[in-house]
Amino acid sequence: MNERSSVAELAESLRREVERYPEGRKLPSSRALMERHQVSPVTVSRAIAVLVAEGLVVSRPGAGVFRAAAFAAAPDSPAAPAARPGDLSWQEVALSADSGPRDLLAAPVFATLQVPPPGVIDLNGGYPHSSLLPERLLAAALARAGRRPGAWDRPPTDGLTELRGWFARDIGGHAGPISAGDVLITSGGQGGLTVAMRSLAAPGSPVLVESPTYSGILAVVRAAGLRPVPVPVDADGVRTDLLADAFEATRARVFVCQPLFQNPTGAVLSPARRAEVLRIARAAGAFVVEDDFARLLVHADAPALPRPLAADDRDGVVVHLRSLTKAASPNLRVGALTARGPALARLRATQVVDSFFVPRPLQEATLELVSDPGWARHLRTLGAELRDRRTAAVAALHRELPGVLGAHRPGGYHLWLRLPDGTDDDALVAAARRRGVQVTPGRPYHAAEPPAPHLRLSYAAADGPAQVAEGIHRLRTAYQESTG
Repeated sequence: MNERSSVAELAESLRREVERYPEGRKLPSSRALMERHQVSPVTVSRAIAVLVAEGLVVSRPGAGVFRAAAFAAAPDSPAAPAARPGDLSWQEVALSADSGPRDLLAAPVFATLQVPPPGVIDLNGGYPHSSLLPERLLAAALARAGRRPGAWDRPPTDGLTELRGWFARDIGGHAGPISAGDVLITSGGQGGLTVAMRSLAAPGSPVLVESPTYSGILAVVRAAGLRPVPVPVDADGVRTDLLADAFEATRARVFVCQPLFQNPTGAVLSPARRAEVLRIARAAGAFVVEDDFARLLVHADAPALPRPLAADDRDGVVVHLRSLTKAASPNLRVGALTARGPALARLRATQVVDSFFVPRPLQEATLELVSDPGWARHLRTLGAELRDRRTAAVAALHRELPGVLGAHRPGGYHLWLRLPDGTDDDALVAAARRRGVQVTPGRPYHAAEPPAPHLRLSYAAADGPAQVAEGIHRLRTAYQESTG
């Protein structure tokens, strides 16, 4: 069992126990809890910290942990009255002048980051299971980074030159059109998307997006005060005939796309359409924001990958976004935006106003990580594990829910399921959760009304191929329940 689930389970067990205690009652010692629950001292410490944060217990160094009192009162005085809750209703008026509730924009992003409770299989998450992450490599890289000269000095606002150079070579090749001077280090992929949208489009203007597309892209576009305009995707990527029509109709100056293992469809932009996308955008005087989020998630059985669009662009049309987060750790929030000319100046100005720079120790640790020979071995291992999980998912879907799976590619971490017409994907997701499996409805991936019901199924966050298969078996039961 991994540490995270052990902490959650112990915290839940202690939560039920503490509710039966009178106020001020002391909890068993850490040693007693370790022996009773067969967990490590770290697990006990973290579980207690959860209860402290919830206000259920208080920790008194040297004395122990005690059930918290509802309120504090003097020993020989009458009980203090409960404090009157404040009146927060004025905030509704104050915030109504804004464009609308931000929690509605962020809801799909919160959903993808949600950690399921113990016993629920995660076929929703966008990050690989903890067993697939290079934790030893990361720990060693962080330790070496802390010993680098100047590791805690302020970094250049664009990022460390060595790291920018590494990204430039990784994206454009050693003799490609990208240099270290064209790279801006960002706080992960989502941070890079935010910087790009706020830099390249004026508030209120249209932005072309693939349909369907990653719900986080739609959230970023809308939060920046922009209007997403959908352009349909098929098995070969964005439909370039409709892309040209959309540019002409809207006069948009930005198109956001994921040419490799698109989220959620998994499509790869075909060679013929790659050239067309660049030609159409150049003719429209528009930027192509290339979200290359899945390049490090290629499966072991995949053919050679196409180059990034940015590697074939010498005119500054493409603003490229790359992140190491999914392949390394959700906590390694380091990515890179690549651009040239005035566009790079805009990106740089937006980021420095928002956040100054990405912390230097994190950049130094990233350099140590990607320079370690173990990094390449980790990516090969990750590719093999993702292949095995995908193979298990495809076989289980053909067995349990035949007909819902269309074309899929050996890369990324997700499958796009086409449900029968009339299926309520939200109801199916709720039924699946009751059956112990977490999946994602298709509706949030569309900028407008979805043309058909879908589910996105992620196989990266599950604990192995067997758990993927079991999750899909539970999904079938939930489908039967929700459709009658």
